Parts: sequence; C-alpha cells; structure tokens
Amino acid sequence: MRMMSIRELRDSLASIDALVDEAGEILVTRHGRPVARMSSMKPGRTAPSHADLRATMPRMTTLSEALVRAERDCDRNPMIAES
Repeated sequence: MRMMSIRELRDSLASIDALVDEAGEILVTRHGRPVARMSSMKPGRTAPSHADLRATMPRMTTLSEALVRAERDCDRNPMIAES
C-alpha cells in the first residue's frame, strides 16, 4: 500500500492507473490523515456475445412483421380488438 497526499495525487493524476496497478492500493491523505483509499477493481463478469444469446432463445413461430401489423391495426380500429 502506498500513501499519497492529495497534492501528490493531483500532480500524478495522468498516471493514476499505473500507480494503482503498481502499488495495489493507494491511501490518500490530507494533512497526514487518511481520507480515501483507492484500489484496482477486480475483473467483472463479461457480457455474453449476441450470437450465444440468440442461440439460447427459442425461434418465433409468428413473424414480428405480423405481430406489429396486428398491434397497429388494433390501435387504429377498436372494433377489431373487441372481436
């Protein structure tokens, strides 16, 4: 763990990612008292690819064109929706 004052941190802001990677954790101080702790984030979960996502979804039996047209026609003519 590395200790840095706010002024030192401000002066080295452009390379803060390298500093955190090197030290693992940075303790930020103001007048010698700790005010913040910075650490690198653990790698998160990666998003699945669109191809993998589509492969898990069932195929639609009705074309989306027909579904949109039916929805649009029901909004235009309320009598269709009642029957």
